[in-house]
Amino acid sequence: MDPFSWSYTIAMYLKGIGWAIVASLGFSFGVGLAIKVFDWLSTDINEWEEIKKGNMGVALILVALIVMVGLLVHKVI
Repeated sequence: MDPFSWSYTIAMYLKGIGWAIVASLGFSFGVGLAIKVFDWLSTDINEWEEIKKGNMGVALILVALIVMVGLLVHKVI
């Protein structure tokens, strides 16, 4: 294919959109799974109730978990 043709440009746009969809699905699955496992492992505390009460420490732990899983998924995809 000629890299300066419209069909090549459209094919590359569609390929980029496809990878963006795959990355977003992988990220959402990875974050959901990581939060579920973290919730399963920490049985002594209800994280969501603590966040509703305004406990910033628990919120920061969950944010760090989400960011780290996001970085791992980004490196894999």
